[in-house]
Amino acid sequence: MPISCPQCETSMPDSAAFCPRCGRRMIAAPAAVGTTGWLKENVAGALAYVTVIPAIIFLRMMPFKRNQFVRFHSWQSILLVAAGLLVGVAVKVAFAIVVLIPRICYLLGWLAVILISLGWLFVWLVVMVKAYQGELFKLPIIGDFAEKA
Repeated sequence: MPISCPQCETSMPDSAAFCPRCGRRMIAAPAAVGTTGWLKENVAGALAYVTVIPAIIFLRMMPFKRNQFVRFHSWQSILLVAAGLLVGVAVKVAFAIVVLIPRICYLLGWLAVILISLGWLFVWLVVMVKAYQGELFKLPIIGDFAEKA
């Protein structure tokens, strides 16, 4: 029996995860709706990604440091920044080597820097939005470390 999307009224099979027309998620994910201290869990999780400072504060303050959702996103935020610094150093070294080759490699080096920076911005926005939606969105390597911490 087909169901219809509540947003755009498109009919689709029962097993559809996303609406083929508007992209709305059809499978309900467990959302963080609880309140930790003076903030909701999802707001605290999203704030952990703004900079490293809220993540460290959430790991030190009592109502937040006992909440698994906020701890996970705080640790993932800190580890994401650390990975970003490592990738930044690696890109800087690779760029310094590549620009020694004249003309085209200089342009390709700048193209790589721009693409890596945009990719990093995209990952940062995705994890922030997923935290605000109340999802424990794990990044491939960093998420495993954050889950264990």
